[in-house]
Amino acid sequence: MLAASAEEEFSEELLLKPLPDRKILAHFHFRNEAPLAADSFARHHHLFPKSISQLVQKFHIKAMELSFTQGRWNYERWGGFDPISSHNAKPPGVELWAVFDVPQHQVDASWKNLTHSLSGLFCASINFLESSTSYSAPEWAFQSALGSLRYGTLPREAVCTENLTPWLKLLPCRDKAGLSSLMDRPSIYRSFYHSQRLHLIMPTAVSDGSKSGIILEQTLTVVLQPNNQKASMNHVGETKIQPSWSLSSIFGRKISGRCVLAKLSNIYLHFERGLVTQLDNLQKKSSKFAANDTGLTWKHPVVWSSSHAPLYASRFLMGSGNERGAIAISLKSTEMTKGLVSANNVEERCKLQVNVLQIVPWYVKVYYHTLQLLVDERPQVLADFVERMRVSPSEDKVSPGVMELVLQFPCEMKSAVLSIEFDKGFLHIDEYPPDANQGFDIPSAIISFPDFHAGLQFCEKSQSKSPLLSKLQERSPVLSYTEVLLVPLTTPDFSMPYNVITITCTVFALYFGSLLNVLRRRVGEEERLLKNKDAKKAVFLRRMLNKLSAKLRGRPSESTPSPPSSSSSPFVSPKLILRVLMVAGIAVAWQYYSQ
Repeated sequence: MLAASAEEEFSEELLLKPLPDRKILAHFHFRNEAPLAADSFARHHHLFPKSISQLVQKFHIKAMELSFTQGRWNYERWGGFDPISSHNAKPPGVELWAVFDVPQHQVDASWKNLTHSLSGLFCASINFLESSTSYSAPEWAFQSALGSLRYGTLPREAVCTENLTPWLKLLPCRDKAGLSSLMDRPSIYRSFYHSQRLHLIMPTAVSDGSKSGIILEQTLTVVLQPNNQKASMNHVGETKIQPSWSLSSIFGRKISGRCVLAKLSNIYLHFERGLVTQLDNLQKKSSKFAANDTGLTWKHPVVWSSSHAPLYASRFLMGSGNERGAIAISLKSTEMTKGLVSANNVEERCKLQVNVLQIVPWYVKVYYHTLQLLVDERPQVLADFVERMRVSPSEDKVSPGVMELVLQFPCEMKSAVLSIEFDKGFLHIDEYPPDANQGFDIPSAIISFPDFHAGLQFCEKSQSKSPLLSKLQERSPVLSYTEVLLVPLTTPDFSMPYNVITITCTVFALYFGSLLNVLRRRVGEEERLLKNKDAKKAVFLRRMLNKLSAKLRGRPSESTPSPPSSSSSPFVSPKLILRVLMVAGIAVAWQYYSQ
């Protein structure tokens, strides 16, 4: 066990990058690697979280990625061609995909068990992805073995500190020391965008036949606004100076020492190549070095640029009403596409491949034959641009609809619009969520560019020792996520069950109350007592009137004889019979109309 724990490695790194819109990008990267035992995973770990190794061992996971995101990545301002935006810019809510090393008939069962385990581990509603209507099996959007991958999203899942705390507990030093001590909860959740991600990679066979260890990558990407706005108000000409900032000013905390269990603990500042050259020339004039409170103070204006993807993707709804509508995906060319046109020869026609993955819930009835394509605002034939197409129609209350497209566009294209029509289905009252009037979410579409790879190149060659810099230099396909769509559906009157229950209980109370009153009442004695009381009252009034008239006439009053009490009375009075008939009629009418 000591030999195995000695081989475990943990590293923590932080990348800080100024953004063009005067914000700061902070990207935390934690890497935890553990070796494999001879027969299975080691039961005890020195640094690697035991709960993650148990998940891998129990569910036979080859690769997995889980992300919790609040906000939306701004591809126009913050870029979409660098590794951070391609790997860490996630859709709002929860996104989960996993690849299993099990037979095909056991993949769905493994997925359902995994969602329940992750739900308890991260205090989230990931178990809602258990239903077959919430996940799918795409084939072209992810580079994995066909049939063994499952993908699901929860766009409406709220992200809070209850999800961040279990995520931090997977780190050896938690948030007590090291770079993770900067993660002040109010600062993170006040940010414009933050996404916490957990990426699990299983070992693969190496050339010598051995296997490397299991790798767990935890990243936290945050876009913050510097609190110090004094420098931002200064102007040089018409250009604003970038705001000055430090780690303590943007996070509200200082680093409380280095994590002693980390093999590597570094902080990087990401600048453009031209600015780095100028800083190297001014390195001798540096007057201050603060290891635990890194920051920047600007004295001259600097213009930042962001690298964009070949096409900027956005999505929106068309139509009105509660019956029909349409989904439209808009693709607009960027400066990178214009550079491709100028770089290619006139004889060779440049082609741009775009992969589109669109998943829709089963209650959105998509008509795939209505798929239309507009290129530069002109209708086009789909066969001229669609290289491959895979459609998996939705099944009511069983599975969602999946559409995967491989498109080939000319590089000189300026814009393209994909549109498809759908009908809005009707749900049972038990299938509506508690906030049904808000609408129903359609997950983000995934737009990928397999011919383009995002990778950074650094001036210094020290990235071999840094897991973060090595990760940023890897060539990975460029992909982006569109907006989450909110579709309003016809909702029933949720107060109607309450009204029905109330009036039903009222009618039954009147009916059974009157019926029991009739059955339990002793009619003969009650009527006899009532008649005796009425007779006594009548005699008393008659005597009083006689006395009064005698005094007025001056004659002695005559005693009025009391009326004889008649014991013969009908068993049931006509009023009582009428009351019973009325209640019975109301009950019969209610039963008739309720059917």
